[in-house]
Amino acid sequence: MRFLSVLAACFLATAAVADPSFWRHEWPDTDFKNTSITNWVEIMSGGPPKDGIPALSDPQFLRVADESKIDGIEPVITVELPGAKPRAYPIRYLTWHEIVNDKIGNVPVAVTFCPLCNSGLTFDRRVKGKVLSFGVSGKLRNSDMVMYDRETQSWWQQAIGTGIVGEMNGVELKQVASWMESWDQFKARNPDGIVMAEPPWNRSYGRNPYRGYDSSHRPFLYSGEMPPHGIPPLMRVVRVGDRAWPMDRLAQERKITEAGVTLTWEEGQASALDHGVISKGRDVGSVRVKDQQGRDLVHDVMFAFAFHAFWPDGKWMRGG
Repeated sequence: MRFLSVLAACFLATAAVADPSFWRHEWPDTDFKNTSITNWVEIMSGGPPKDGIPALSDPQFLRVADESKIDGIEPVITVELPGAKPRAYPIRYLTWHEIVNDKIGNVPVAVTFCPLCNSGLTFDRRVKGKVLSFGVSGKLRNSDMVMYDRETQSWWQQAIGTGIVGEMNGVELKQVASWMESWDQFKARNPDGIVMAEPPWNRSYGRNPYRGYDSSHRPFLYSGEMPPHGIPPLMRVVRVGDRAWPMDRLAQERKITEAGVTLTWEEGQASALDHGVISKGRDVGSVRVKDQQGRDLVHDVMFAFAFHAFWPDGKWMRGG
């Protein structure tokens, strides 16, 4: 895979056999006795140590009209909450930070992006009377980011928003509806919106260190089952609950209404995991998911292998 030559310096894979005692040296304040993990070999190091990928907190924002660095086709994660200006979180920044701890109105949120799964999810950070602050553990499970919270040092699986190790084991984060679209699409709908400003870190913002990843034959640091029905493991699927709609079907039909939801596809969003420069990535389109009342639904646009890993009994909405 071409992208490995770029990743080698930053993401050296370590496939050490792991168990609680192995990880306890790095995480002395984590309660490893309280866990839903039964096979610790599933937990792998992605290369960087704890906080080696620095999560962001209290980001700064610009008005849409004042942002000039982002190309129109670049992807952003959009969050629109009642009573607050719509916010765009550019993937050019999330690629290098993976988590943004923010507050929109009265709602503390964590906007997350796992490049290896293409999973972009937003969570409410209020849990059991606490407001948690999330960081990047440096660990992967099924090639998906394992987050941690700084208050209890518990581990959380990003793709499912659930605690897997520590005091918060088994706790589910409430998800906030958000979606990925192009910067142009966000601006056209929200001319009075705001966008996260470039963070004050020395990173190659706008570049993709995972060049060619979503055209690879196999996921990085993943040894689980591949998806059924001949679906390529790195095909994007739209997950709603335990159902997944393959992106090739949605791109062809452009609008699908079934199982109580309506999915629409529109061209104009670059893949963040294709070309070495995000703005030059191939067009993978943007997806919106709404319920029967036209309200935005919580969903994810993730790779097929990740859906199969975390929802092995999930339903594949292939049509026909």
